[in-house]
Amino acid sequence: MTPPLRFGVLGCAEFALRRMLPAMAQAEGVAITAVASRDGRKAKEAAARFGAAPVEGYEGLLERDDVDAVYVPLPAALHAEWVEKALLAGRHVLAEKPLTCDPARTAELLDLARERGLVLVENVLFVHHSQHTVVRNLVRDGAIGELRAFHAAFTVPAPAEGNIRLSRELGGGALWDVGIYPVRAAVHFLGDALEVVGAHLTTGAGREVDTAGAALLRAPGGVTAQLTFGMEHAYRNAYELHGSEGRITVERVFTPPADHHPLVRVETASGAEELRLDPDDQAVNALTAFAGAVRAGSAPGRDVRAEAVLLGAIRASAGGGHR
Repeated sequence: MTPPLRFGVLGCAEFALRRMLPAMAQAEGVAITAVASRDGRKAKEAAARFGAAPVEGYEGLLERDDVDAVYVPLPAALHAEWVEKALLAGRHVLAEKPLTCDPARTAELLDLARERGLVLVENVLFVHHSQHTVVRNLVRDGAIGELRAFHAAFTVPAPAEGNIRLSRELGGGALWDVGIYPVRAAVHFLGDALEVVGAHLTTGAGREVDTAGAALLRAPGGVTAQLTFGMEHAYRNAYELHGSEGRITVERVFTPPADHHPLVRVETASGAEELRLDPDDQAVNALTAFAGAVRAGSAPGRDVRAEAVLLGAIRASAGGGHR
């Protein structure tokens, strides 16, 4: 029997405790062996929930001999430092998105992982949900004719004051937090050769980070992608693929609950059809895929690189540079 991939968790972020650690406890071939926090009390409370060892301080986690891989749910601005330290300590790494806030730094870390024979994956969960395979197959099979355009939107209500997503120092902002989803979706459906035609970022009143944005991308064959994102908005979480003969629309595409039945709506001149799909747990799927990549000794990195380049280009096009 193959031993499980032993995870050490670097931080007690709310998302990690609510979504990823329960998925680790459920996924086959994965085990949680240690949870670290700079606050010893938080480490003990989190570790106790999952039968893991508590570790006070991040360095201590990297020194343990019962940790094969490190999960990094820290604020975005801290990712580069701790991903690099984990890789240098010989650990595989699953890091929350964005992998870093600088495309050049992202490329450096991906290269470092490859040089050391380690797996480094950005934890973009939605690409592991089976509903997107159904959509890709529909497009491939000509359900809407030739693909002409892709539209995606992810907007959420404003976070509470003091939330790290509103902190420039910690890598906050709408582009890094929610914009990454429609950008990655564009790469997922249109390929990794997209270019930015134009972009705009808006900084809300009294904010130090961008709170909304939009971008227009273009694929080599002329297919366009119109992306909208924001975090002081009514909730919206969807994409549409427009073809020469019809349209495919899917709601709740980026963060569906594990028990959600996706609805894929296909509209053509002959009418509309809704495909009700089975639920799927994208977090468990992502962990299973990560463990499989570790055992196979490889992990795809092209989509992560392309996404990072596009995020940087969107910020540059909008006049924001890199943070």
